[in-house]
Amino acid sequence: MERIKMTTPLVEMDGDEMTRIIWQSIKDKLITPFVELKTEYYDLGLKNRDKTDDSVTVDAANAIKKYGVGVKCATITPNAQRVEEYGLKKMWKSPNGTIRAILDGTVFRAPVTVRGIKPSVSTWEKPITIARHAYGDIYKNSEIKVSGGAKAEIVVTDSKGDEHRKLIHDFSGDGVVMGMHNTDESISSFARACFNFALSQKQDIWFSTKDTISKTYDHRFKDIFAEIFENEYKDAFEKAGIEYFYTLIDDAVARVIRSKGGFIWACKNYDGDVMSDMIATAFGSLAMMTSVLVSPDGKYEYEAAHGTVTRHYYRHLKGEPTSTNSVATIFAWSGALRKRAELDNLPKLLEFADRLEHATINTIESGIMTKDLLGLSSLANKKGVETMEFLDAVAARLAN
Repeated sequence: MERIKMTTPLVEMDGDEMTRIIWQSIKDKLITPFVELKTEYYDLGLKNRDKTDDSVTVDAANAIKKYGVGVKCATITPNAQRVEEYGLKKMWKSPNGTIRAILDGTVFRAPVTVRGIKPSVSTWEKPITIARHAYGDIYKNSEIKVSGGAKAEIVVTDSKGDEHRKLIHDFSGDGVVMGMHNTDESISSFARACFNFALSQKQDIWFSTKDTISKTYDHRFKDIFAEIFENEYKDAFEKAGIEYFYTLIDDAVARVIRSKGGFIWACKNYDGDVMSDMIATAFGSLAMMTSVLVSPDGKYEYEAAHGTVTRHYYRHLKGEPTSTNSVATIFAWSGALRKRAELDNLPKLLEFADRLEHATINTIESGIMTKDLLGLSSLANKKGVETMEFLDAVAARLAN
């Protein structure tokens, strides 16, 4: 069988631990037998990030700017234990955070739904997409421990050199202080990405913060969204028959739980991080959550929404069997290939991306699945298989 040709490379970003092993197997079993894969490769494994002083992550992000589409494996964000385990020079920042900041992108995450696995929220009939702002807030914070008797203030020096101060707290005892920021430019990019995505999906979009408490910080998000919607998108939304509305985040949670799904929920950075995990778990498994980073100028980075599956990796190193769900990583590849096909006008590659997703879903719906899904599935005839057995089953369907 003649393999499908590509014209422009994908930016391929390798990762860590169990997902790194699955990454290579997906390429070997599900992609390269059918596609003449063309990639520009970057090793974002923790050892190589340490070796390159994390310049490899910056290089990968800039390559996405150049080529337009990237696909990324899950990576370790090191804590103190990882610094010791890997003998790192320092506690490197999240590669996802670095890439998001460089691309100024918004993350859209949605669950893969399959027959036999019902959401734990009984009213949900359609997937819910989380739109997560991918810049600033707690992920770009500055923080410091303080001792009793200290006074903490926000101090802003304007362009004229004048200082503006606001008291945070007078400490009678020891404590901690954290400072966060965001920019009008990034919030505006976030808003436009959300509105454009909603129009492309023809879905309603909700946006939520806590502006009743954060009367300056969160309220700025609310105001920018409202202004951009009214001036740039209102007519297009009316023509498309979709809706935008703002609500407080606690009210949004109540609405989401009572909803039927089928909409986009836009959240600030940390809120989106937490709520996407909640949505993924309620729909079945974090390993079934797709994720795409979209920049304001139309650059795309696809990845799985989960981590590196450390526990399974250590079992794998001992030669013990694992049953690791690879669906989100497969869909990262299919999403990237589909977008590359759309941008390069390659109908055969587009068809292959669809086939790959259908083969993956059909494998699960036939009763063959990894063990994390076994207890969730209501199928009468089902079988829990090991990591590579599942990939082999998908490959068999692709070959037919």
